[in-house]
Amino acid sequence: MTLMSHKISQLQPIVSCDWLARRLDNPQVAIADCRFRLTQLDWGYQQYLLGHIPGAYYLNLDRDLSAPVQKHGGRHPLPNLQQLAHLWGAMGITLGETWVVAYDDARFAFTARLWWLLRYCGHEQVALLDGGWSAWQAGGYPVTDVQPAAKSGKFLPKPQQNWIVDIEEVKARQGLPSVVLIDSREGDRYRGEREPIDPIAGHIPGAVNSPWIQVSNERGFLLPLPEQQRLWSEWRSASEILVYCGSGVTACVNLFSLELAAISTAKLYPGGWSDWCSYLRA
Repeated sequence: MTLMSHKISQLQPIVSCDWLARRLDNPQVAIADCRFRLTQLDWGYQQYLLGHIPGAYYLNLDRDLSAPVQKHGGRHPLPNLQQLAHLWGAMGITLGETWVVAYDDARFAFTARLWWLLRYCGHEQVALLDGGWSAWQAGGYPVTDVQPAAKSGKFLPKPQQNWIVDIEEVKARQGLPSVVLIDSREGDRYRGEREPIDPIAGHIPGAVNSPWIQVSNERGFLLPLPEQQRLWSEWRSASEILVYCGSGVTACVNLFSLELAAISTAKLYPGGWSDWCSYLRA
């Protein structure tokens, strides 16, 4: 089979299990397994070893998609991009060429982080697997415990620095009428009624709440495009939308939804509430 016969002319931001199953042998496609649990840091990798989509490489949220935790910067600081680019290259990802499909079993909570990081680094060819691992298993698609060999993709990051804001930039913008600050956590965490992770409960003053979990249904499938647009209709006219969560991970699910809704004014505050409240404790 020639390279031309493998060519993919277009990749949607979300793909079905059937779409991926028909392209498992396509050298133009790289698959990332992003399963993870915040309370069991090796759980995802152990699950990967038991079984994963054929050809998938495992990426760990803490070790691969985040930098080590410091006093400030949040629980999941953005990773060292050169190290991450080396890892992507070993998965066969070449900047601007390879189609990347990512999956998890947590309603895009961790795949969206990879989706955002790839695009932040200049790579637009990335999609999320609709329904994730659960849908793949339920559909009876092939599963393996064989780990793929390292490849030799070429990835030179081209970070979009204007896609992120730090705590000082949030403080400078939070009172501006044309700027919307979105807290992506569940409503009870936003309201300060529950805080299972960070030392202080509450939210950044002036923030409004749009929980990331609203983007998908209980089975992990993305809600239809009109629903994605409805989620953001109230803030479509904002000059800038600053999105955060606990530590810059699930906020990326909202950024994914905003991209689907064709809203290009959104930026990520990677440190999120964990960074913000680290200064409250200082």
